[in-house]
This record gives sequence, structure tokens and C-alpha cells, in this order.
Amino acid sequence: MADQPDPEHRRDTVVIAASAGGISAMQKLLARLPRDLPATILGVVHLPATANSVLPQVVTRRSEVPAEFARDGVEPRPGRLYLAPPDRHLLLVEDRLRLSTGPRQNGLRPAADPLFFSAALARGRRLIGVVLSGMLDDGAAGCAAVQEHGGLVAVQDPAEADYDGMPSAALASTTDAFLGNLEGIARFVRDQTREAGMTDKGPDPDPDLHQAVERLLKVDNGWTESPPHEYSGLTCPECGGPLYSRSAPAGSMRMECRIGHGWSPQSLLESQDRTVERALSMAVTQLAERSVLTRRLAQAAAERGHRLSRDQFADKARQTEEAAETLQRMLAELLARQDDLANGSR
Repeated sequence: MADQPDPEHRRDTVVIAASAGGISAMQKLLARLPRDLPATILGVVHLPATANSVLPQVVTRRSEVPAEFARDGVEPRPGRLYLAPPDRHLLLVEDRLRLSTGPRQNGLRPAADPLFFSAALARGRRLIGVVLSGMLDDGAAGCAAVQEHGGLVAVQDPAEADYDGMPSAALASTTDAFLGNLEGIARFVRDQTREAGMTDKGPDPDPDLHQAVERLLKVDNGWTESPPHEYSGLTCPECGGPLYSRSAPAGSMRMECRIGHGWSPQSLLESQDRTVERALSMAVTQLAERSVLTRRLAQAAAERGHRLSRDQFADKARQTEEAAETLQRMLAELLARQDDLANGSR
């Protein structure tokens, strides 16, 4: 039997990102991978913090690849899938899996970018990054980091994906990424994880990226010193603090606040929309209550024969109702635009 390639001379780690429509895509991809795949597989699926614990069984329902939620400090083994558990970032630091409750990235925890960043630093040319169906752009900056550190990127064809936002963003942030359907990606992964011949680990790790991963592992997170980046003129939707433009691979845009919340452009825009929506909804509610109160005051003044007060309160009620109607139109336009963007990213 032929000797297996030296792990240092082949691609032995695969990281996968999936979101909306991505569980089905991951099922189909894993079903096409052999149980004896000579590589560790690490995966992030966007999950709510209250998600149940059956995801490993769900994504491997049609597969022979064993799966489990990652545990902190474990050394991952080839031929297994380790998934980020709910409300935890999954990182690969040196040869160990690490779980982080650090700040949300792109409004998410778990998020794909932290896994891709850390794996790019830990594995360099030995890494393959895969992006499947999902909305917005989590994973795009991560793919750029994978490629910047000598790894390969494979992206599900946006035309095949249920939601094309994440695949399209990943393609836009990289050059020469492998583009294919799920069968093609599985074949690409099988071939690349068995191909030997690499003689080095690729470019030196990006120190800025290294600091970003270290911050996710700190108990206090964030910067304790002056921010090393340029102020973007924007504020963080999560905490309201200033956002600083952070250098990112391949010219990709990324911003981070002092707390450590990180944002790619589309995710930041989506979060801003949600913040504006909440603010408009609260304002409409407050104005509606103000209208009720001023109408009641106008009626009480009329019953007491105070015509001047009645007219003043009635005028305030009309102004309040006009303002509420204006904000309701703005809210309806915002929601319609969000629907258009969501439909456009499918």
C-alpha cells in the first residue's frame, strides 16, 4: 500500500461555513465525502443561542462522516466533523479547538469569519475554506484570509445555492476560488486532501489577524490600548461605540469597535437596517400614545369649557398623528427595501 502523504505536505484541514439553506447543502456535501477522508473538518452553521443539540446528527444524516459539537481544548482528528455549538465561536489555535464567548462578529455567534481567520493562521497552505448557501457576507473576509495565507477556497455556485449572498460575497473577496456545485466541491476536497507535494506553509501569518483571534480568546476582549486603526465615522450597532477600519486581506473591508464586535459591509448594513427599524417602530408607538393622551386632554378641556386649551391639545394631536404617519411610511419603505434585498440574495 502506498505511503500516505506527510500531513505537513498536504491539505489536511477543511473549514465550512453555511447559513440559510446551508444545512441541506452541508448534508449533500458530506454525503459525498468518504469516512476515511484524511482531513479534519470544522464547520459553522449560523444558529440562534437557544438552538437544540441535534445539528451534528442532522447534517450527517446521509453521511458516513462522524460529527459532534466541538469541545474546548480538544485536538481534532481526521475524518471527523466538529461543529460550532450555539452561542460559541469555534476557533482553531495551533493544534487545538477553542470555543469563545467573545463579541459577536457580523452580528453572529457563532460566525464563520473567526473560524476561517484562526484556521488560516494555524494551517496556512494546509487549509481549504468552503462557503455554502447563506445570506449576507459572513465568511467573505475569512475566505480572503485563507487565500492570503496560502490556502484554497471553494464556493458553492450561487446559481445552485438556495441563498446566494454568502457565496457571492466569498467570490467577490477572493481570486481564483474554485466555483462549483456540491458534487464538484466534494470532488475538489477529496482530490486536494490527498494531493502531496507542498514544501512550505505559505506566507507568514498576518499579525493583525493574530491579534484579532487573540482578542476573541481574552476574558475581557476588546482593546486596552489606543485603537490601532483609523476611525471609520460609523458606530457599532451592537454597542454604540465607534467603529474602526481594520486592515483585511485582499483589500476586503472590515470594521471593529473597542469591545471587539467585528463587521463586514453587508452584515453591518443589515444590522443598521434592524436598528433603524427598531427605532422607527418605537417612535411610531410613542407618537401613537402621545396622540391618545393629547386627544384625551383636548376632550377634558372641552368638557370644562376651556376652548383655548382644547384647541391647543387638539392641534398637538394632529401634529403628532401627521408625524406618526410620516414615520409609518418610512418604516414601510424600509421593510420593502429589506424584502427586496432578501429576495435578491436568494
